[in-house]
Parts: sequence; structure tokens; C-alpha cells
Amino acid sequence: MPARLFRHEGAKALAVEATLASLNSVLGEPIEDCLMLDAGGRPVWRHTHRRARAELGLPGGNIFHRELSWPFAEHPEEVGRWGVETDRPNVWICGAGARRGGGVSGIPGHNAAMAVLAT
Repeated sequence: MPARLFRHEGAKALAVEATLASLNSVLGEPIEDCLMLDAGGRPVWRHTHRRARAELGLPGGNIFHRELSWPFAEHPEEVGRWGVETDRPNVWICGAGARRGGGVSGIPGHNAAMAVLAT
């Protein structure tokens, strides 16, 4: 979920409640039975965006190093580009923060190489 949704007090609790309800709507038994609990019997939620940023140094607290985006060009200036470009002419993103691919797909590395070869 985008970090901006967690700026408001109680947002995490609402998100967790909605997520669990959604999962439970398609499961044969409550997902809560499978969650790790802390000493107080509460589900252990590892990191919110804010906590991940503070404790792990993740930009924006996001494991993908920025908010996720659609893999296709959304603006005219993005058409015909590889989705790995940055504001610097000789720096390309070849990991999880790339516009196209991201995660562990390997696509950003390919796209960064193609962008380098095109220069």
C-alpha cells in the first residue's frame, strides 16, 4: 500500500482489518490462525513504511525503493524509453525501483543494459 495512506492515525489498524477480512472471505479458515503472535498474543506486523524507513533506511520505507508504478508509459516523455532512466544522463535503475520489471524479475537489468547500449 502507498506510504501516503499511513500518515493518518489509525490507518494501519484499518488496513490490517480490511486485509484480513479480504483474505478471510476466500479462505476456508481464518488467516489469523496462521499468523505469528507476540508475547501479548497480538499478530506480529514487521514494518510499516515509517518504521522501515527509520530502522532499515529504506527510501520512503518501501522495499521497492519508491512507490510502485504502472509498467507502461503514462506521460508522453516516457514513450520509447526503457523505464530505467534517472535524472542523471549516465545513471540507470537496474533493480526493484525500475519502472518496468521491478521486484525480482530480472527485467530491469536487461532494460538498463539496453538503455546503456542505446547511448
